[in-house]
Order: sequence, then C-alpha cells, then structure tokens
Amino acid sequence: MLYTIFEKIRRRSQASVLKHHPGVSLKGLRSGTDNHFILDPDLERVTLGQGASFRNYIHILVGKNARLDIGDDFFMNNFCSINCLESISIGNHTLFGENVKLYDHNHAYETFPEFKVSYSEFNTSPIRIGNNCWLGSNVTVLKGVTIGDNCIIGAGCTVYRDIPANTTVLNSQELVLKTRE
Repeated sequence: MLYTIFEKIRRRSQASVLKHHPGVSLKGLRSGTDNHFILDPDLERVTLGQGASFRNYIHILVGKNARLDIGDDFFMNNFCSINCLESISIGNHTLFGENVKLYDHNHAYETFPEFKVSYSEFNTSPIRIGNNCWLGSNVTVLKGVTIGDNCIIGAGCTVYRDIPANTTVLNSQELVLKTRE
C-alpha cells in the first residue's frame, strides 16, 4: 500500500514537470511509473500529441534550444530513452518496443594534436521518424537519420543512415550453431 502511494506521488511529480514547463504542449498523456523528464528551461518546444503513452522507466532529456515533437497515438514501451539536443520528431501511430534509444548528437572529439573526446561539447543533427512506424526492442537511432512512413525496424538494429518509406529493416546478425556429438 505504501509503495502504491509513493508511486502515485512520483508519477504526479514527473507529470508536473511536463505540465508546468512553458515550452511544453500536451494533448493528453498516459504515463507509467518511474519516468524521468529532464527539460532545459530554455528548450524551444516539446509537443506531445493526443493519446501519447509512456510505459515505465522512460528517460527523456531535451536540451537548450532543442525541439521534440511526438505525434498522436504514440506508444513507448519500458526503458526507452530520447536524448534531444537539437531536434527529434516522431510521427503519428508510431510505437517503440522496449529499450529503444534515440540520440540526435555525438560527443565532439579531436584527433590532432592528440586524441581527445569532449564530455560537454556535441555535434548534432535532427532525427525524423515517420507515421505508422514500429521500432522493435533494443533499436538505437543515431543523429541525422530520417525513417520514412510505414517502416518496421527489427529488434537490435542500430540505425545510422536514412530508411526509405515502406521498408522493413532486419538485424542480419548471424547465429552460428555448433552441436557436439
């Protein structure tokens, strides 16, 4: 019983982060437990369409001057994350399996005079995901990618280039089976 009370308090607390931010537009949201929203005070906008639904343990970060637009009837399953430092748009009637990750940025790095990766500077490029798409479990979408309408991205794929509309992408990882006699 006590767990249920704390769960409701956490859910309301995270919902208030969205509802009280001046850059956020909600048309309705169903949200599970232990979701985490980090919204920069100076983000450009966040729009969540009618019927957006987030399951449990979702992480969404929207940085300064960034835009996140999610269409109507969107569904995000457990343990997904969106990390938006420039622009991410997701179309209507799109669903994510568990543990889908979106990153519209990479860490900046130098190779000369010595190799050095920055922890606080990033290279960014927008992500666009069309209408009626299904991203299976453990899919990762990297910066600069456009996924057309009516696409299926199979479980475990890392999407690093554009996917045309009406395309199914499969992870062609080969399973090698050896039997002992």
